[in-house]
Amino acid sequence: MDNITLVVFTFSLTFFVVVALLVAFFRLLEYYFGLVFGKPLFIHFCPFPKKISSNALHFLNSQFPFYVRLSDKNKVYFEHRVASFLDNYEFVSRENFVITEEVKVHIAATFVMLSFGMREYLCDVFDTIIIYPSIYFSRITKQYHKGEFNPNTRTVVFSWEDFQKGFDISSDNLNLGIHEFAHVLHHHGSQSNDSGSVVFSRMYAVINAEVNETAFREQLMQSNYFRVYAFTNQFEFLAVILENYFETPLEFKMRFPDLYEKVSLMLNQKP
Repeated sequence: MDNITLVVFTFSLTFFVVVALLVAFFRLLEYYFGLVFGKPLFIHFCPFPKKISSNALHFLNSQFPFYVRLSDKNKVYFEHRVASFLDNYEFVSRENFVITEEVKVHIAATFVMLSFGMREYLCDVFDTIIIYPSIYFSRITKQYHKGEFNPNTRTVVFSWEDFQKGFDISSDNLNLGIHEFAHVLHHHGSQSNDSGSVVFSRMYAVINAEVNETAFREQLMQSNYFRVYAFTNQFEFLAVILENYFETPLEFKMRFPDLYEKVSLMLNQKP
């Protein structure tokens, strides 16, 4: 090995060692930061944000209140995440349903809304979104469904009629898109170790433990604020409370302020 080759090799090795040490240090720093503050060290970083079409932008400005209320800076991040979502997931039509750009953007924006407080905002537990025009019959469960998340087939399924109803009536705490994507986040959080998932899982465990206390559970049920379906199991409870959290946040905070704060910490945001 001549001197020049040795210098290049030494420099390259030193460079990779330094990078590895910096990465390890950052991960350790963020881990302890999350333990102390209950959130990632930072959320948004995209020096070259992706753009969405003018039609998609018009839809967000006219039909998606969560986006409208964001600061100009956060709107850029939101648009970038919507564009990334559209690039990463496949949309599949059933029963001759026509999937337009607006349909895709509406679904993407719904997911981005839920994961907006997380740095790793795309989930690898699904890769396909199937859309039916209305309620559909599942060959797997042998029942009719409005929507579902199936981790085995890596699919999220929606009845478009029912997806739209969730947003047409914005204060009834019934939102199919939020509900099914809540199941996605729950599943992703339980098996991933990125900072957002760790925070999500840790705070969800706290919430679940409190809900399993008889007195508090009875208080939740007697309030009639959360629909009865929430108490089917822990998975449905999470999905239902996220519907309430995004649809009627002021009422949620007024009725159950402590639970509201814990959900805010779990998602690292407030609607």
